[in-house]
Amino acid sequence: MFARPDALPGARAAACLTQFKQQPPLIHCLTNEVVQELTANVLLALGASPAMVVEPTEAAQFSQMASALLINIGTLNASRAESMLAAVEAANLAGTPWTLDPVAVGGLAYRTAFARRLLDEKPAAIRGNASEIMALSGRQSAGRGVDSTDDSLAALPAARELAQLCGAVVAVTGVVDYITDGRRDWAVAGGDALMTRVVGTGCALSAVVAAFCSLPGDRLDNVATACRVMSLCGERATHRAAGPGSFTPAFLDALYQLRAEELQ
Repeated sequence: MFARPDALPGARAAACLTQFKQQPPLIHCLTNEVVQELTANVLLALGASPAMVVEPTEAAQFSQMASALLINIGTLNASRAESMLAAVEAANLAGTPWTLDPVAVGGLAYRTAFARRLLDEKPAAIRGNASEIMALSGRQSAGRGVDSTDDSLAALPAARELAQLCGAVVAVTGVVDYITDGRRDWAVAGGDALMTRVVGTGCALSAVVAAFCSLPGDRLDNVATACRVMSLCGERATHRAAGPGSFTPAFLDALYQLRAEELQ
């Protein structure tokens, strides 16, 4: 058994969020159709600018203009796959960092093959639950669609292997999030089970990871800060909410009100 990673230092997280606020990014989101509104609102609450451009030619053009690109394969189809490949190719040519959210990989063959194909295109970051990360790395997983039945710490070795394979920072999320570049790791605790009762919080986290990948500096710290921002605001929203229906507005308010010094 390996040692548990240390927690992300608050000073590093605060510095990342300060930089984020000073340089609000424009994020191109090719994402799950079910979660587009929440994803856009989360980015807006943090101060970023979201855009969802899906026509293949426009998707390629816009990826060269954006600060970062999100590829979320939740509602994958042939047309969306064409747009994603065009956007990724253009992003790589422009030096635009892009993030992969491998939704339900391992459970379905078409999306699993597509996500593994995307690994060759060198994502800047990958964000998934334990089962998705294990399946994407080629390990056996007990995942059930978007639901993980694996523990995030147990998936950390797979996340490290995946990071070393494609050069990405990999965030495996769960009760505790573990973020690795294949050599170094951070742990981010927090959040609440209520977040799993609202559709799209994980997908929105991937968009925030993409946004923080646009920052200069240590990408491991930047991705871990994205996870910390979302977990802390999820905790705060849970304290204000009576259930899933009131969680989302409380969550957006918490993101909007968050100040860098609160991450210390």
